[in-house]
Amino acid sequence: MVDAHRTFVIVGGGLAGAKAAETLRKEGFTGRVILIGDERDHPYERPPLSKGYLAGKEDRDSVFVQEPAWYAQAQVELHLGQSVTAVDRDTRCVHLGDGTSLRYDKLLLATGAEPRRLDIPGTDLAGVHHLRRLAHADRLRQVLTALGRDNGHLVIAGAGWIGLEVAAAARTYGAEVTVVEPEATPLHRVIGPELGQLFTDLHQEHGVRFHFGASLTEIVGQDGMVLAARTDDGEEHPAHDVLAAIGAAPRTALAEAAGLTLADRSTGGGIAVDAALRSSDPDIFAAGDVAAIPLPGHGSAAGAERVRVEHWANALNGGPAAARAMLGQDVRYDRVPYFFSDQYDLGLEYSGWAPPGSYDQVVVRGDAGKREFVAFWLKDRTVLAGMNVNVWDVTEDIQRLIRSGARQDLDALADPGVPLASLGT
Repeated sequence: MVDAHRTFVIVGGGLAGAKAAETLRKEGFTGRVILIGDERDHPYERPPLSKGYLAGKEDRDSVFVQEPAWYAQAQVELHLGQSVTAVDRDTRCVHLGDGTSLRYDKLLLATGAEPRRLDIPGTDLAGVHHLRRLAHADRLRQVLTALGRDNGHLVIAGAGWIGLEVAAAARTYGAEVTVVEPEATPLHRVIGPELGQLFTDLHQEHGVRFHFGASLTEIVGQDGMVLAARTDDGEEHPAHDVLAAIGAAPRTALAEAAGLTLADRSTGGGIAVDAALRSSDPDIFAAGDVAAIPLPGHGSAAGAERVRVEHWANALNGGPAAARAMLGQDVRYDRVPYFFSDQYDLGLEYSGWAPPGSYDQVVVRGDAGKREFVAFWLKDRTVLAGMNVNVWDVTEDIQRLIRSGARQDLDALADPGVPLASLGT
């Protein structure tokens, strides 16, 4: 009966918010659960937007976290297509765009991130795209179909995970693809230069063209349509459509206006939370892409106390952890960051956090030439991160090595004949 008089509000209609609502009910919370999302679609998962759904391998309905009927059955009140304009911590109210207000006892901010925009002429043309929301994927899927049918050209700004996954999807439709990237290799900020060439080779084998060491300076159009994309080294690339895949920024405007503590932007920004995903206000929590989380064993190695992780597993696990913390349970969210990617016939899983500058060595176990290997990023012979490429059922062992902080025998680490489970922790 105590719970019945309490109201928990979740702002954000993505995976983290939906899993938090689900967990509150599973844990027996009987009060009001209100979930507010600024999209009209029910909460959905984002990986299919650049993978299976975009490539035409999965149906649209497969992306949703729950069947629409589940929310009514679980007595989760949905406010879809509704924005939150402010959080009033003094009155413990959230104010909505339609002028209404909702009082909360506990509040979860799962507002996610938004795609960074190109700040160049021509971005107002009809053929310029971003990929963050289901509506974006709906549109881009139609675009790729048309490009493939008409032998059209797609220029992608950015060779990160989204850029590469969209490039792979576009090639399956038959579209011509050029990727423009300021670094010398793809995925530089995630895996560094040591393994970037592998992804260059993979995509070039499938007909993708790369233009490294350059950035877009102008998108040229006529009658509202894209004709070409120009780069800062004077090159011009034919284009019918352009995708900006230059990263995402955490949606912290509500938190900042409410006076919550934010993390340093130099390490990704976000809402600073403790190990229980609690913000600087004890009644407000954050989870998913917007949360800057302390990572024991990782932050000190990389020179940052908190890290913001923009990946599916963080939303999947962070939402439930925040829900349990909101219920007063003893929560310590200390999961090793994890994500996966699929590009053509290459599948990979990555665990840990080792941006360039944080490690001093990369050790490869297996055959990188055949694209069947595990790579480890180390500092002082301790494993910071590991990536298994077309090698499966090793994630648990990789994460165990990361958590241990133990100094490794590098020869054993590189030897596929030595079971990972036997390495020192």
